[in-house]
Amino acid sequence: MLVSAKEMLEKAVAGHYAVGQFNINNLEWTKAILTAAQETKSPVILGVSEGAGKYMTGYKTVQAMVAAMVEEMGITVPVATHLDHGSYEGCKKCIEAGFTSIMFDGSKYPIEENVAKTKELIAICKEKGMSLEAEVGSIGGEEDGVIGQGECADPQECKMIADLGVDMLAAGIGNIHGKYPENWAGLSFETLDAIQQLTGDMPLVLHGGTGIPDDMIKKAIDLGVAKINVNTECQLVFAEATRQYIEAGKDQEGKGFDPRKLLKPGYEAIIEKVKEKMELFGSVGKAE
Repeated sequence: MLVSAKEMLEKAVAGHYAVGQFNINNLEWTKAILTAAQETKSPVILGVSEGAGKYMTGYKTVQAMVAAMVEEMGITVPVATHLDHGSYEGCKKCIEAGFTSIMFDGSKYPIEENVAKTKELIAICKEKGMSLEAEVGSIGGEEDGVIGQGECADPQECKMIADLGVDMLAAGIGNIHGKYPENWAGLSFETLDAIQQLTGDMPLVLHGGTGIPDDMIKKAIDLGVAKINVNTECQLVFAEATRQYIEAGKDQEGKGFDPRKLLKPGYEAIIEKVKEKMELFGSVGKAE
């Protein structure tokens, strides 16, 4: 069932687990993630970056596809459609398209302008029953052209944004998008703890979940992280499984070139990776 992310994340905070946001890129990706969520009885958030939204011809297409798939596949677990790293304009388009959740990435604006735009979007989301994620301190790496250095957010700024009435808060704690470099310093739990002390039960969001060691993930959940974003890992296992299929010459056996056969190993690899992450995050069985 399609819902906002608000209730599922409040339950995650209370239950000391995290809900995974898995980014979708096409029908196979969406089907794989929904299948994993239903089989593990786990709530799930389908993340859509602005680039992916454009690739899939627009947010209305994405929302219509997900809504139809949830119905046709008989999905009973809570599912949110969520704009990832949304610009102000992107947020407005997703609200119009019927998304159930949005992230406004106002980190490029001065804090005063970030606050003003966040307030406006909060009011619209509350009226429409949507959830809203805000970001303080840029997340490192690159996400569809938005480049951040992996800085740590100011806990006082986090409190200021949290107090506006957002439903979840993404705060930079040294995390980055994509693959982590060899010399990565790790997550700043000191920063995370300080943010949690000031924001209370506010669900905190960890972006760049790919490559963070499992023990760090578990510690972050203990300190109030209730949503963890995964994208790169699904792309890597999809690419690897597809490469193996082609390198083994299976696309040249019979009708192995049929896209339904060609894309199947990658699709199955995503299902397994998503299940693995749901187990790690502790969300398995939480939708029963």
